[in-house]
Amino acid sequence: MNYPRPTTSLDNLNQVMSDAYWQLWNDDVQRQIDRDIDAHRKANADFAPQGLCPGCDVKVEQLSHDFIFGAHIFNFNQLGSDERNRRHQDLFGELFNSATIPFYWKKFELEEGHPRFAAEYRDSAEYWNSISDPKNEPHWRRPATDPIVAFCEGKGIRLHGHTLSWGNYKWQFPAWLLKKLPARYHGALANDGNSDRNPTTEIFKDFSAEQLEALLPEFTSEINSAFAKRIMDIALRYKGRLHSWDVVNESATDFSKGLMQPNSGLCKSTYGLMPGDYTYRSFKVADGVFPKGVKLNINDYFLNQHYRDQVQDLLARGCKIDIVGAQMHLFNPQQCLDIAAGKPIQAPQAVWDTMKTISEPGLPLHLSEITITAPNNDAQGQAIQAVITRNLYRLWFSIKAMMGVTWWNTVDDCGAPGEPSVSGIFSRDMEPKLAYFVLDDLINHEWRSNLVVKADKDGHVAFRGFRGNYRLSWQDAAGKDHNTVCALH
Repeated sequence: MNYPRPTTSLDNLNQVMSDAYWQLWNDDVQRQIDRDIDAHRKANADFAPQGLCPGCDVKVEQLSHDFIFGAHIFNFNQLGSDERNRRHQDLFGELFNSATIPFYWKKFELEEGHPRFAAEYRDSAEYWNSISDPKNEPHWRRPATDPIVAFCEGKGIRLHGHTLSWGNYKWQFPAWLLKKLPARYHGALANDGNSDRNPTTEIFKDFSAEQLEALLPEFTSEINSAFAKRIMDIALRYKGRLHSWDVVNESATDFSKGLMQPNSGLCKSTYGLMPGDYTYRSFKVADGVFPKGVKLNINDYFLNQHYRDQVQDLLARGCKIDIVGAQMHLFNPQQCLDIAAGKPIQAPQAVWDTMKTISEPGLPLHLSEITITAPNNDAQGQAIQAVITRNLYRLWFSIKAMMGVTWWNTVDDCGAPGEPSVSGIFSRDMEPKLAYFVLDDLINHEWRSNLVVKADKDGHVAFRGFRGNYRLSWQDAAGKDHNTVCALH
């Protein structure tokens, strides 16, 4: 997208941050980041394409990155005008190479047995263009999934599904599943559905998981069957079309409290009633029904030794976990003001230490959800957001175990309730903010290898470049044009 570039230089942008901030992000830190980017994100290329004439000039163009630069696509066709929708969709392929698709069970399967795969009229751009207050619509940020899969496949965009198993009652746990409890409890289930707290937490607070399993044998069977069926239904629909899935979301707290008991039928989760040992069971079901090439992720915000221990425990018990997902949300605008003032929030050493801890199981890391807020969304706030974005992305990109970073809400005022309205890289009208230009400069310029190399006497082209796919172009002695595509991994 050819947006007019801001006139603000990087040096001027950096001036919004305090001296205390730059003491944390000092020259030694920046040099270390640069060294690590070169060591971990680049490789030495040595290509010998057929027909290459020794000594000729070869144009080297990087076509794509191995590293994931992603965003969620929850607002597909929902932005209120065709132009806004076009700009939003253009981000995928031009800035982002990966899209996270929402599969939140509660809104995905409003009625038992009727998941919202296929689009209805209410999923169309025409419908959303006519809605004055989209946030009041029950499927806001929850579009039908088939059109998004087709859209991304058409543009060659990597696809990530979020999420298969999660206990959160507000977004994930379907109300109809609780109705499987015996009728005597239905009166106590009254809940507006907008609470994070599952009503079973209060109803059964005086019972142990073992007691509940004995008290509710039919519900125990129903909840386990429903969780497994959901995973199998989605796998049957999409097979290997999505590259990866968050199999389980935000379960490390339950693990840290000792609530995951092997061979149990029910878990008294912090969320409410869940299948027993639900993290283990979910991975086992997913491993059995998705093609082997599909990557199975675990995902959490609880980034400490408990999360590391949970991953190691699941691996030791035979679970297929391919990627460790991690969240980093600066939801509170004050946090970003504090960062600018020099408080050690998401400071380099703390980030390095956290990533080292959760990478100890030896799996790739994906920062699967990140939020960076622009305080007040004025010129200064947008500049603060941009500087934080640039430095954190550089740091994340430099970490050896890191395989990708996914921005959570790319458009202002399009997040979930409780999430900041000013954390996008675009305004609600799809006008780019400074953070967009910072990311574009990094992803499409600073971290993209484009150069001209002279072939050696043996017809080899050698250079050091960022890992990804390349096109090599040259002319032979007769002036005929040639090109070929090569992969550098």
